[in-house]
Amino acid sequence: MEKIGVLLTCPMSSYLEQQLNNRFSLFKYWESSSKSQFSTHNSHSIRAVVGNAFVGADSDLINALPNLEIVSSYSVGLDKIDLAKCKERGIRVTNTPDVLTDDVADTAIGLTLATLRRICVADGFVKHGLWKNGDFELTTKFSGKLVGIIGLGRIGSAIAKRAEAFGCPISYHSRSKKPNLNYKYYSTVVDLAANSEILIVACALTEETRDIVNRKVLDALGPKGILINIGRGAHVDESELVAALIEGRINGAGFDVYKTEPEVPEQLFGLENVVLLSHAASDTVETCMAMADLVIENLEAHFLHKPLLTPVV
Repeated sequence: MEKIGVLLTCPMSSYLEQQLNNRFSLFKYWESSSKSQFSTHNSHSIRAVVGNAFVGADSDLINALPNLEIVSSYSVGLDKIDLAKCKERGIRVTNTPDVLTDDVADTAIGLTLATLRRICVADGFVKHGLWKNGDFELTTKFSGKLVGIIGLGRIGSAIAKRAEAFGCPISYHSRSKKPNLNYKYYSTVVDLAANSEILIVACALTEETRDIVNRKVLDALGPKGILINIGRGAHVDESELVAALIEGRINGAGFDVYKTEPEVPEQLFGLENVVLLSHAASDTVETCMAMADLVIENLEAHFLHKPLLTPVV
């Protein structure tokens, strides 16, 4: 397969890059000084695109690649891929579900604990020598809190299972009620937030879920509630979030994702009740290797005319 052209849209895992380079003719999109010049010289050679949650395959890129057959995403989220255009062109699409579920769910719980127990602030309290002047402030417990989850797919379900181990009653909102579950279902996010102390965003990003956490939801969550987002940045109206935190209308927040990454609202930087990660929920050595292997396996299956492992389109 060394003559099959594969376009990597942006820097990702070095392991993934090495494996692609070993098996295919690898093109690195970000190394080109001019996208139009790149397309002119290489467009007919590329039969596959590997994107991720930051740079996928939009309509412009798809239109520029007349021989494109497959987009294999090094992520679960598909919002950076023009799925309608892929369907129209008969281009296959795959992603990497399941392999990152545990890491993202672990991170959601970690963010919750770090936010409620002010772990990052407490770390600085000790390292800056402040402990000798008195004890750290009282924080808030996690065990037994009412947890509401927006989106009960693979990741949302894994978060629920972990929160149950802390004795937390679980409620959720999704497009429809899930059968055979003991969790309480709410048909609106506002009702879910009003009956939650911890609200966790874990749904896919669609036009329906964009800004699904707005001022009404934040106000329903209330001054004792915290918001955790490991979904996508566009799920939350960030200006309303900042205002709610500064005004004390919610108690705190833990975020791994933002609307215009890597840009993060600077107003959040000085808030001690906020924990911020760099879209790194799935970034463990083990999971990144497993995701890369799945990307490669999907590409090889396609070009060997075998069934795709994780088809989306």
